[in-house]
Amino acid sequence: MYWTLELASKLEDAPWPASKEELIDFAIRSGAPLEVIENLQELEDEGENYESIEDIWPDYPTKDDFFFNEDEY
Repeated sequence: MYWTLELASKLEDAPWPASKEELIDFAIRSGAPLEVIENLQELEDEGENYESIEDIWPDYPTKDDFFFNEDEY
């Protein structure tokens, strides 16, 4: 399983929180690339809901990662 920013961004509009099956269904219905669906299928299914993309890919950059504090400059 591998994630890239482009692949993970396909799940930004997913109905969070969601189960593994709900995420796979969302990916299929939204036309996500096959790699996204394959990555979701490889997730361990413990019956718990995922709260956000960070639960699936902890290194997913947030919007705060792209902005700097303009007051500092």
